[in-house]
Amino acid sequence: MITRRGVLAGALAVPVMARAQGFAGTYAPEATAIGDGIWMVPGADEALEFRNGGAIANSVIMASDAGAIVVDSGPSLGFGTALAMLAQRLTGRAAARVYITHLHPDHSFGNGAFAGAEIHALPGTRADLERDGAGFSDAMYRMLHGWMAGTEVILPQAAAAEGAVSFGGRRLSLMALSGHSAGDLAILDEASGTLIAGDLVFHNRAPATPHADLASWYAALDRLAATPHRQCVPGHGPLDRGGIAISQTRDWLRWLDEALREAVAGGLDMAEAANLPIPARFAGIAQARYELTRSVSHFYPRLEAQLLPRIDG
Repeated sequence: MITRRGVLAGALAVPVMARAQGFAGTYAPEATAIGDGIWMVPGADEALEFRNGGAIANSVIMASDAGAIVVDSGPSLGFGTALAMLAQRLTGRAAARVYITHLHPDHSFGNGAFAGAEIHALPGTRADLERDGAGFSDAMYRMLHGWMAGTEVILPQAAAAEGAVSFGGRRLSLMALSGHSAGDLAILDEASGTLIAGDLVFHNRAPATPHADLASWYAALDRLAATPHRQCVPGHGPLDRGGIAISQTRDWLRWLDEALREAVAGGLDMAEAANLPIPARFAGIAQARYELTRSVSHFYPRLEAQLLPRIDG
């Protein structure tokens, strides 16, 4: 466990505490039944910011005879607590198992609310949280202030692995993938045919790329597309029952890669690349300009190093 003793120490702690004293925000996650004993808890279709408390990622609740199963615990202790209460109200049982799909804090920082549950993640996700958790935590406290009260980085205790799992009579197929991050867990609930894809899949929302490896991401999307399922819960965006979210994610990533490579070859600087025209087919995708700008910062320096000729000899 990575603790936050002396949160935002020194001068940084003063404005955070001042803002937190008058803080009155409340999380109120809602669930939609998407099958027998399975619910989707949608995140706000927005960028992570103070007004939404960071609650932008989708979570899933499943009923089992051994207790509720939760996939992705949300951005903070407060959200995780509300999610745990919601899971108990829906299933009649406390959460007994939590799966974390990947390292990003909007999916994993609610872990502290699940002290009575076993938290599972891929070994790579645990390693990434050990490496980056403290930095993520500082950034989340700076952005979200009072929403983060009491939140610490709680590492998963159990290593998820590729293969079939039965828990409390509920059969799940776990897929150990990568691409959005170094470790991306996808889960197929066999009873409902629900593919829980984490941030490997975005639906009507532009993909985020801070730790992306595009070749691995394409391979993961191929694997997900080849997995029979009736519906897909993306990491962000609405439930996909039309079978378009996986191809939509791939389409955005391929356009992004090609557009940024052409921008480098054409001599555009980063500001110019961030203002590239977005194709009309992505007009209905939320946060398109925002994520394009972020992706330029993620990819552009490396692409320039790869594609531009050296002039120093």
